[in-house]
Amino acid sequence: MLKLHDFCNRARSLTEAIDTTTAAGRMMMQMVGGFAEFERAMIRERTSAGLAQARAEGRIGGRRPKLGDKQRREIAESVTSGRKSGAEMARLYGVSEPTVSRIVAAHRQQFSQQQREQA
Repeated sequence: MLKLHDFCNRARSLTEAIDTTTAAGRMMMQMVGGFAEFERAMIRERTSAGLAQARAEGRIGGRRPKLGDKQRREIAESVTSGRKSGAEMARLYGVSEPTVSRIVAAHRQQFSQQQREQA
């Protein structure tokens, strides 16, 4: 099996005059690799800076929530009271059943936390 080290020692470019079997060719490949690594690091830095700037301006990334607070509350109350099933509420609001389960779980956790605070 040909290893990466062996490949770099034997590679020849068909379109450019880079021959890694020579010392000059190996140096050229290392320089090209260094520039590629540098460019990737610069892209990562610019992306991080842009995201930080957007957050500082109050913008957040990601998809907008499909359900509002009122809808989430209605789903949680309907399922916990037994008026509707999770599947029915999922179909009604056009979301998945796991989404309904997460909403109900968060509601229950919030409710139990309020109970502990009142005690």
